[in-house]
Amino acid sequence: MMKQFLGFVTLSAFLACVSVPAEAKGCIKGALIGGIAGHFAGHHGTAGAAAGCVIGHHEATRQTEHTRQQQRTPQ
Repeated sequence: MMKQFLGFVTLSAFLACVSVPAEAKGCIKGALIGGIAGHFAGHHGTAGAAAGCVIGHHEATRQTEHTRQQQRTPQ
């Protein structure tokens, strides 16, 4: 059962990476963590991977914007 789960999470992360390569920053890491958390929180690995991808991408975008603002601001 664990082999199936890990295979599914790996496949989900791969498909997420292939489907939107330009916007995948943070998605793979978030999908892996979300998939594992979803699996252990009631066997909802797919939903966890999807939510993790969205959250991971949001956090990566936020970090990038924060870095850009720091580079623009003279200190």
